[in-house]
Amino acid sequence: MEKNVGNTDRIIRIIAAIVIAALGIYYQSWWGLLAIVPLATAFMRFCPLYMPLGIKTLCKKEK
Repeated sequence: MEKNVGNTDRIIRIIAAIVIAALGIYYQSWWGLLAIVPLATAFMRFCPLYMPLGIKTLCKKEK
């Protein structure tokens, strides 16, 4: 897997995961489990959806 998620994108994904998880806990809903997706893609630095679209948010110095 080639990295295709940059630092800014990573931070946004982590914040989104925290918000989704918090809302899931607050509303006592299983939808909070969806926080796993942005959290996993942030830590792996790979987004499977970016690959077919040809998107890379990495800076040249991050590679």
